[in-house]
Amino acid sequence: MRKIIVEWINVIFWAGLIAIAFRSFLFEPFRIPSSSMVPNLLVGDYLFVNKFSYGYSRYAFPFGFPPFEGRFFDRPIERGEVVVFRIPDHDKDYIKRFIGMPGDRIQLKEGILHINGEACKREKIGEYLYHVENTGEIRRMDKYRETLPGGKSYEIIQEPDYQNPSNPYIKIANNTQEYIVPEGHYMGIGDNRDHSSDSRYLRDVRPSNIGYIPKQYVIGRASIKWFSLEDADIWQIWKWPSAIRFDRIMSPIR
Repeated sequence: MRKIIVEWINVIFWAGLIAIAFRSFLFEPFRIPSSSMVPNLLVGDYLFVNKFSYGYSRYAFPFGFPPFEGRFFDRPIERGEVVVFRIPDHDKDYIKRFIGMPGDRIQLKEGILHINGEACKREKIGEYLYHVENTGEIRRMDKYRETLPGGKSYEIIQEPDYQNPSNPYIKIANNTQEYIVPEGHYMGIGDNRDHSSDSRYLRDVRPSNIGYIPKQYVIGRASIKWFSLEDADIWQIWKWPSAIRFDRIMSPIR
């Protein structure tokens, strides 16, 4: 019996060590908690975050341990990639699309994204029925294909004419100041443009805002949706037959 117990402890120890190494250096699972990245990422999508895509900082490791400054195996972030990160003085993980690189001038005018003084191409491709979080309200949104300098394109949604009496921030979020992204920082914005707390809200206005994102706090690139559930948690197996979104399983993130 003692030998069996020792063998089980040995198995559990090595399995745990392998799992920690996999999560720390390769891929970390991440669940989409909010609708800020709709229509591309839905609440209940489960992702793999590629840790080695940008190299490693202390925040790539569980609990931020071991503590060290800077990054090793550092690699550049490309404009338009979907990135998981933290912000200073917060333990929560966030996910946004990085549209502003260090030194860029970023501004939204009437809902149109401008980068370094040039308007990004935005083409309306239809409508999207958006399920508002917490209220259950279904709202009809405009759906666009936005194209960044360099050719990266993806879908976004916005309120028609950027007017929504229940959300006074929408008009402000679509007609912003010109942001100048500091060196060593990035600007991330949600694809659900009118319902996303992101870098448009600066930390010098309120410390809880996201603001400019230091690269030191970048965890990795969101690479693939490996599972997806609607109105169910992953442990609620009895709900899976009706909750699984089969068309989203093992699909890439664009």
